[in-house]
Amino acid sequence: MRAFAGVCVPGANPGRDRYRSVGQREALGLDQQSRVRRFEEIFVTHLDAAYDLARWLTRDERNAEDVVQEACLRAFKFLDSFHGENGRSWLLAIVRNTYYTWLDKNQVQTLNVPYDEETLAANGYDMADPDGDGSNAVDRLLQQEDTRRQVNRALEELPAEFREVIVLREIEDMSYKEIAAVANIPLGTVMSRLARARKLLLQHLQQANQES
Repeated sequence: MRAFAGVCVPGANPGRDRYRSVGQREALGLDQQSRVRRFEEIFVTHLDAAYDLARWLTRDERNAEDVVQEACLRAFKFLDSFHGENGRSWLLAIVRNTYYTWLDKNQVQTLNVPYDEETLAANGYDMADPDGDGSNAVDRLLQQEDTRRQVNRALEELPAEFREVIVLREIEDMSYKEIAAVANIPLGTVMSRLARARKLLLQHLQQANQES
């Protein structure tokens, strides 16, 4: 994943550099090197998380790489606007925004899974669960190696707005506050989306079990 850091550094402009003095070029080079070092110190450790989020959102390894590379370019360009807050959340927010830009540009068709409480209840899901969001059931499924592949397939079929909050919470282990910052949504929206996402995931898994 470290290779992504190299993509973020804009190349020199030979035509423009001809008109700069040696001192100016050296100063520019030092400034660029300083920015590269700062980027690497803050964000390189979070590139795996960036790729994981992009992979879950795009559902394709090559597209995920493209999204992360573009996100790194954006992060490097706006590095001066980073003022020491949570580096992982800052980078993942850029990855998320880059994904939606990529989605609009490529007009990728997304899957829509209906949210059906009647189906959940009919398949044995307790709608009166005191947790109310299926978090315990999802946690158990994610911890079972023999069901991980099935869970991953079900997760990929969730709409992006639900898929991203599940990934950030259950896989990246982010807090509700961090998810709100990444997705740029209110804390209450994070909680409601997580609840619906977990129920959708369970619904899909139950339907898949019935069909198998």
